[in-house]
This record gives sequence, structure tokens and C-alpha cells, in this order.
Amino acid sequence: MAGLEQLGSEKYVLLTTFRKDGRAVATPLWVVPDGAGLGFWTVAGSGKIKRIRNSGRVTVAACDMRGNPSGEPIEASARIGDTADFQRVAGTLKKKYGLMGRLTVLGSRLRRGADGTVVVLVS
Repeated sequence: MAGLEQLGSEKYVLLTTFRKDGRAVATPLWVVPDGAGLGFWTVAGSGKIKRIRNSGRVTVAACDMRGNPSGEPIEASARIGDTADFQRVAGTLKKKYGLMGRLTVLGSRLRRGADGTVVVLVS
């Protein structure tokens, strides 16, 4: 989907996941392009991971660092990636976000260990 590919170049993207009762929960985050979709990583026990495990339905939209949307939301589906996906997305994140990306990946690994974060793929 062309819209997802374009969002991969944005600095921040607003990811909206949905609770079991249908209420939307929006979170701004860093994303990287991943094939025809997007990839991001987050804490393994976070609410967004629980919601994605329950239902892979998400929307994504360009936004600023505070989560104010600057584009139309795109319906998509999300799934939790495996170890190979994690390595690929973490490497791309380090390249895209430079020093801050490398420090974020390193800090997360030191704080949470190898299994403390997971990668999510949006297509």
C-alpha cells in the first residue's frame, strides 16, 4: 500500500490500536519502512502489544512528536515479528534515527534485556 510506504519516511507516526470494547488508543512513535509496510519496536508488555495480540486492526497516520495528526489515518493490520524481524527493524531504526536511535536500542537492551522489547510489523 503506497500510503504505508510513504509513512515510513515520516519522523513520527500515530499508531491507533483498539481495545476489546472498540475504544481507540493512539500512541505516537518512531517507525521505519519495512518492505511495503512499516516496522516499530516497543516494550514487550505494553498495552499496545496486548491490544495487537487481541486484534491486529490498527490505523496509522503521520503526526508530530506530541501525537497531533498531520495526515489522514490509514487502516492496516499489525503483527508481532520474530527475531529476524527484530534485527532488521532495529538496524533500520539505528540508521534512520542516527545517534538517538542507536542510544535508544542500546538503552532498551541494557534496561530490559534481549526479550524486553518486541518488533511490530504493520501492513
